[in-house]
Amino acid sequence: MADQKRLFLLDAYALIFRGYYALIKNPRINSKGMDTSAIMGFMNSLFDVIKREKPDHLAVCFDKGGSTERTELFEDYKANRDETPDAIKIAVPYIQDILKAMHIPSVVLEGWEADDIIGTLAKQAEKEDYKVFMVTPDKDFGQLVSENIFMYRPARMGNGIEIWGIPEVQKRFGVERPEQVIDYLGMMGDASDNIPGLPGVGDKTAKKFIAEFGSIENLFANTDKLKGALKEKVEANKELGLLSKKLATICIDCDVKFDAKDYEMSVPDNEKVQEIFEELEFRRLKDQFIKIFSGEEDTPQTQVTSTPTAKKQAQAAGGGQFSLFGNDGASPATIKDVSSRQTIKDVPHVYQSIAPGMAMKLFLQNLMKQSSVCFDTETTGINPLTAELVGIAFSWEPTKGFYVPFPEDKIEAQELIEQLRPFFESEAIEKIGQNLKYDIKVLDKYKVKVKGKFFDTMLAHYLINPDMRHNMDVLSETYLNYTPVSITELIGKKGKNQLNMRDVPLEQQTEYAVEDADITFQLAQHFRPELAEAKTEDLFNDIEIPLLHVLADMELEGINLNEEFLKSLSTDLDSDIKNLEQKIYADAGEEFNIGSPKQLGEILFNKMKLVDKPKKTKTGQYSTAEDVLSYLAKDHEIIRNVLEYRGLSKLKSTYVDALPEQVEPSTGRVHTDYMQTVAATGRLSSNNPNLQNIPIRTERGRQVRKAFIPRDENYVLLAADYSQIELRIIAALSEETTMIEAFKNGKDIHASTASKVFNVPLEEVTREQRGNAKTVNFGIIYGVSAFGLSNQTDLSRSEAKELIETYYKTYPKLRNYMGEQIDFARDHGYVQTVLGRRRYLKDINGSNQVVRAAAERNAVNAPIQGSAADIIKLAMINIHKNLSEENYKSKMLLQVHDELVFDAYKPELEKLKAMVKSEMENAYKLSVPLDVELGEGNDWLEAH
Repeated sequence: MADQKRLFLLDAYALIFRGYYALIKNPRINSKGMDTSAIMGFMNSLFDVIKREKPDHLAVCFDKGGSTERTELFEDYKANRDETPDAIKIAVPYIQDILKAMHIPSVVLEGWEADDIIGTLAKQAEKEDYKVFMVTPDKDFGQLVSENIFMYRPARMGNGIEIWGIPEVQKRFGVERPEQVIDYLGMMGDASDNIPGLPGVGDKTAKKFIAEFGSIENLFANTDKLKGALKEKVEANKELGLLSKKLATICIDCDVKFDAKDYEMSVPDNEKVQEIFEELEFRRLKDQFIKIFSGEEDTPQTQVTSTPTAKKQAQAAGGGQFSLFGNDGASPATIKDVSSRQTIKDVPHVYQSIAPGMAMKLFLQNLMKQSSVCFDTETTGINPLTAELVGIAFSWEPTKGFYVPFPEDKIEAQELIEQLRPFFESEAIEKIGQNLKYDIKVLDKYKVKVKGKFFDTMLAHYLINPDMRHNMDVLSETYLNYTPVSITELIGKKGKNQLNMRDVPLEQQTEYAVEDADITFQLAQHFRPELAEAKTEDLFNDIEIPLLHVLADMELEGINLNEEFLKSLSTDLDSDIKNLEQKIYADAGEEFNIGSPKQLGEILFNKMKLVDKPKKTKTGQYSTAEDVLSYLAKDHEIIRNVLEYRGLSKLKSTYVDALPEQVEPSTGRVHTDYMQTVAATGRLSSNNPNLQNIPIRTERGRQVRKAFIPRDENYVLLAADYSQIELRIIAALSEETTMIEAFKNGKDIHASTASKVFNVPLEEVTREQRGNAKTVNFGIIYGVSAFGLSNQTDLSRSEAKELIETYYKTYPKLRNYMGEQIDFARDHGYVQTVLGRRRYLKDINGSNQVVRAAAERNAVNAPIQGSAADIIKLAMINIHKNLSEENYKSKMLLQVHDELVFDAYKPELEKLKAMVKSEMENAYKLSVPLDVELGEGNDWLEAH
């Protein structure tokens, strides 16, 4: 029926957890330090359903107190689950407040799970002729599917939504009727809910049993048809199987009542929703909310085309007349932005464009009188090596500013920049900007060197709140309560129809550009006291700002690439990859897609049965993640070959084939972009291309370095590498006497450690003992466990545990230091480096043991990693100063972790080596000496 009403029931916790873990590697932290990932993830799912499906009726169902009935049946039901992360505990009340403000019912029933509430409501609504969509990623809901009840699995990781009707459930579980999913789960069990199932029965066997016997009860009635060990296991675990089926059965008669009027979509409390979003700093979600509920957002409804039936379901899902507001007649246009956040339309401002002649002369006179000015370049593109100036905006007073438009003609543009040169090269005027490195690189094309004191708002905010995003729009909305004009309003979205900034009328250019300079000027005034409060002013002025100049010069310089060598390496890798493919196929006994985790898992764990109880992902397929396979690699050649295949395939696509594409045509060199504001530890990250992740542990990985070569025959590459800097730092910070003495006396620290922990004279330490000691030395910094150490060495778990215990007994001060760092973090909420760089650890006192343990590891590791990052930054600043003041022809090109790479002019080589070694070793004084190893060669590999 075309007018059949549709009810959407959302499984709250499943979507909340999914949202939280989707962002676990890049959590959304607001300016108050609150992790808002779980709320954001859930709201994204909710808004996607509302936008896409325009439902008539909708409700959100929550668990409360777990399932009393299931826990009484089986004490260990869901007992394997970690404690709920604090970010999720905090999220739930906010989500319920948002739902209340949106007039969306939250359905909660003490002692029942959301599954049972959804099951009951779905079956009741079906009887009232509704089409019901259960919005959840949880496959167990397959048992409830019918002609009018569907599973609606939200979009994830680039895959679209899935709607499962009867055919999809039949195909996924190998059943004839959806209710047989309960038998499937009873036989196979469910690791996520700790439902035991039948020992030895996995997905394949459960499907086979369903096909042959139809139900678990019928299986038990016909065990005489089974053979061998499987027969014994099934017969011995009859009670367990029947219990598992009960535990897996979703209740459809719990004490809730479907009331169509209560679940009707209606007008939200616009002001209240926006107020909560403002508090959480949800700018995008607030904008989305306004668009959706004002009728501006017009998202096409779901189209699923996997099968004819699925297509019908999709059409059914999108059927019916759309009325977000039920039948109360409210107009969508009543939903407006009610926040107090201002825009350019609300704030009186004076933004002027400067014409040539007298206006320009007066402007320059005024500009040169200032002590602090914010400037912002507008360009034809985002690549500073090729972008041309369209204009420059200036501001030195809130709500006021000026815009100097640039002509397209290069000679005229150069003449104009010459008029501005005195400002840019003035040592007396402070220059403020957001991401000043970009502007410096653009101006370099016009032979202008920007001088004087700098204040970069992006870098300032990075030191104030390293875990938050640092782009200007976010900062403006968070700290100034002001939404700037979006670039897309001027030039449109990315794509072939996007305009060039030059195409924008001058008046609009002026408003947009000067607004940016004005906002950045205001942000600088806001951040100055915050830097002082966080005690990071010195770090800002002495490290991050000077480094900005260093990185700009390195990025502009670029590095030479031997493209012919990479072509030949690509051919060799093709051959290696094909050989590995053949070996893997031979071991597997068939050809398959090695790059498909699903197909690989089926081969390794279902067909070859390499382990008894293989780990599974949340979607139920076998896990072939790196850590899982690495653990098994020692015992299985096929897995070693798979890991090597993956490594070589990634190396080829990420570097060998990609690097030649990243040579800049205008320079003939590769120019990486160093990011100062990404890693919370203070380490630099490298982009386009990322030169810090080139593998060096494998022969083929090392060969990629061979492709980086000197400028010409008058140069060689010089590599300068800190030797064991992190171990030296931990020795100094922990004041561990034995380690300090070893470093001071120039001993091999790994052999020295081996001698102590294995209790043998130094000269009798074996290669294996030294290797194990080295693994522990570096592993301790990262909180290595006995399990982890055993994986990385030939030691058994118990031997690894004993080695770690002996290590701590040998170095007691080291253990004390680690404990002190964790205690400091618990008391202060952060740890810091030798130069005072803070790493904030919001989960250090959390109740979730896994998350808290990660924060504790960071409490130990961050000061060590961060101090190493600070020290190499100091060295880079001092070396760069030397290169400049002494007019070296040699240039610093790359920073890769603890290593610096130089284009060394041959006549300067010896002088350069002495200077670099001295500056690196004396960058910061610790109680142990810093040691730098130098190497030179006709390519980076040879130099390293």
